Order: sequence, then C-alpha cells, then structure tokens
Amino acid sequence: MDSRLLELLVCPVTKASLTYKKDENELWCRASGLAYPIRDGIPVMLEDEARELSATEMEQLRG
Repeated sequence: MDSRLLELLVCPVTKASLTYKKDENELWCRASGLAYPIRDGIPVMLEDEARELSATEMEQLRG
C-alpha cells in the first residue's frame, strides 16, 4: 500500500483516518468499526463492500 495514498484516504462513513492491515489486506477504521478490502492493489472504499470489525480486531486498533 502506497503511504502517500493512505494519507489521502479516509473512511467514507466517518471521514476518519484509516489503518493499513497488511496481513488482512484491508484498511481499518476505528471510528466506524469497518474494514475496507484492497483488491488487486486498489482500495474498495464502499460501505457495502466493507465488513464489520470484530471485538478482537477493535482491541488491536486501540492497543
């Protein structure tokens, strides 16, 4: 994930910053609790394509 692109992207729901999770190939938003997939190197920033983060994943973001 290009760090310059990550600086520009925000959650479409909350407009909050995102955290890149390389192992999951997703962008996580702490504010909305959503994970946006990255497919073929392209972030899919659609709420309908996002999944809800689990309680464990939310703890990872806080920690």
